[in-house]
Amino acid sequence: MAAKRTATRREWTKEDVRELKSLARQKTPARVIGRRLKRTEGAVRQKAFALGTSLSTRARSSSKTRSAKGRK
Repeated sequence: MAAKRTATRREWTKEDVRELKSLARQKTPARVIGRRLKRTEGAVRQKAFALGTSLSTRARSSSKTRSAKGRK
């Protein structure tokens, strides 16, 4: 039988937080950020939420121009 893996908790370093914020600003998906920082997607999302950092990957668009085009 294979040995059971146990979760190892690591503290967030200043460098980890800096990298997280930088990647979030570039609209990098949470899964990719997690792989790069060697953390789970959930851990990345929780830390971003605690820091008040948005992980939205949607491109910004002007809603005024979109809604005006479809109407007469």
